[in-house]
Amino acid sequence: MIAKIGRGSNLYGALNYNNSKVIQSNASILHLNNIFETPDGNYTTAQLLYSFLPNLAANKNTEKTAIHISLNPDPNDMVSDEDYVGIAREYMTKMGYGDQPYVVFKHDDIDRSHIHIVSSTVNQNGIKIFDVFEKRRSMEICREIEKEYKLIRADERISSNESLAFVPVDHTKGNVKSQITAVVRYLPKYYHFQNLGSYNALLSLFNISAETIKKEYNGEIKEGLIYFALDKNGEKATNPFKASLFGKHAGLSALQSHFLKCKEDPAETKEETKIIISQALAIAQSEKDFKAYLIEHGINVVIRRNQHGRLYGISFVDHNARTVYNGSHLGKQYSANAIDEIFSRTNNSPVPTGIEFPQKSDTSRPVIPHKDTLHPLFDFMLNSVSSFPDWGILNDFLLSGNAEDPEEQLFEFNMKKKKRRQNKR
Repeated sequence: MIAKIGRGSNLYGALNYNNSKVIQSNASILHLNNIFETPDGNYTTAQLLYSFLPNLAANKNTEKTAIHISLNPDPNDMVSDEDYVGIAREYMTKMGYGDQPYVVFKHDDIDRSHIHIVSSTVNQNGIKIFDVFEKRRSMEICREIEKEYKLIRADERISSNESLAFVPVDHTKGNVKSQITAVVRYLPKYYHFQNLGSYNALLSLFNISAETIKKEYNGEIKEGLIYFALDKNGEKATNPFKASLFGKHAGLSALQSHFLKCKEDPAETKEETKIIISQALAIAQSEKDFKAYLIEHGINVVIRRNQHGRLYGISFVDHNARTVYNGSHLGKQYSANAIDEIFSRTNNSPVPTGIEFPQKSDTSRPVIPHKDTLHPLFDFMLNSVSSFPDWGILNDFLLSGNAEDPEEQLFEFNMKKKKRRQNKR
């Protein structure tokens, strides 16, 4: 079990972050310690905050009066709500917060359940809770809890978890199921794709493929999804894995809902992608040049060929817009047939009509605008350089080996950003 401890001056913000997930049915309140309870068990953030007011009013000197702790068991641990409450009580008591008001939230919005605990760092007398060697004590307490509740030890998980990094799957390393899980659980959160073909184009960058299957169950035809790991040649290298092994986000039903949402994407992002592809077509003298130019501009090209080598499918994974486009969806001139025709011609042959090329001298990298909603995992897109390997721009952030929950990172990122703004005032 891994514990993350955050401190701040905005207790209301920490409570509201968690309680908003409760209201959205993505979390639940498991336990209240020294908190005024409501008759119906429902709470507003203000109602939760009310129990902390005596502590905050008594405080005179402590600036960071809020503490926000997340306790994260291994995804393979089966922890009941009752055990989560016991773990939270034991952890808070041993850390010196046993008599403090605190709220235990269980987050259910990802397939790895975990709990958040929000409390105050000062007691009712305004005295700061002892926090010397806090991280060391927290680690020791976590090891004790792991032993008591028979959880997977975090230090064992770290030493054996190399294959769980968010990187392309290597079927020769074993533990393929865990490697695929580490990828497919995140892609629908950060990328837009409108059909299974586009999804497979994105998955192929990670050496993964997905296929639909149909089976009869109680006289009714059921449709589902299976996943395979691919070898370096793009061929299936493993037996199929049922989508249910990877969590609800990897299933066909969830993906079909994602497809529908992505059909509502604004047209402006598609136009920006088309401009970059047009630049590549105007400048490139070969398919290799075409791919290299697009990679430098944040776009992977996924090409499908038949047994005779003819190009019959093409997709563009635009990491600037975090969107996957089939060539024909961008326009006839970007379809597989059109692009295959371009690169089948000699350099002296006329270029097919229908594509409006920009000036060939304009080879500058488009500026990728900074967005407040950009997840920290994708900060590399703002300052990336043109030194990506052939398989694409994803490598730059995948090699960081970041397998932590993006929701947790996003919260931490936003808190740090808010703190920087406050320091500038």
